[in-house]
Amino acid sequence: MLINESTNKVVMQNVRIAHSFFAKLRGLMFERKANFNYALIMPLGRKTREGASIHMLFVFFPITVLFIDENKRVVDKALLKPFTLNYTPKAKCKYIIELPAEKFDEFTINDTLAW
Repeated sequence: MLINESTNKVVMQNVRIAHSFFAKLRGLMFERKANFNYALIMPLGRKTREGASIHMLFVFFPITVLFIDENKRVVDKALLKPFTLNYTPKAKCKYIIELPAEKFDEFTINDTLAW
């Protein structure tokens, strides 16, 4: 489960972690919106900004994307539309979390998360 510890609120009951290179590469490509009822967490090998760039090719619905540092603190967030070519976070991060679009307003920069 994904918890916003800053607000003491459970944000998502279901969490999936993309450990492999291919799981991170695929992300939400070709996923159906009706099946996207989970938080997709992508751990990065190191704290990075450029290595955390993402695209929305073949993602057919908008999503919330959180960029999380090594202390599980939100350092950037974005509401991305389908087929956005590239988004690079404003700060270095260690994790990327993809969530349904309607979760965007449930987070602010510096919120601390737990999963």
